[in-house]
Amino acid sequence: MSKGTDQLGKRGEKIARKFLRRRGYRIRALNYSCPYGEIDIIAQDGKTIAFVEVRTLSSGKHGPPFDSVGREKRRRVTRAARDYLHKYKLAAHDWRFDFVGIILAEKGSPEVELIKDAFPPTR
Repeated sequence: MSKGTDQLGKRGEKIARKFLRRRGYRIRALNYSCPYGEIDIIAQDGKTIAFVEVRTLSSGKHGPPFDSVGREKRRRVTRAARDYLHKYKLAAHDWRFDFVGIILAEKGSPEVELIKDAFPPTR
């Protein structure tokens, strides 16, 4: 990942955290990593644990941010989520995968989209 892409991603994750907090989410963990993969944000939305994938693009010319989350990424996020639930003994809780897509154009305000229950767990 290039320095510019890394900075874009970090900026997007900061925007996503603020966005989620304003919608009542409580942040539990950031950049949770395990041997199976990484989860950008783990949050609590009411009684439900939300594993949040964040994608930040500098423009929408290549399609919406959600289109960049492929099957393999969903599989790794699912495995990491199960690891987190097992590690913290939370398997009995309701949980889901949410998605925050951000377009950070050079001019104007960021465009932020939240998709709750964006995809089902994948094997």
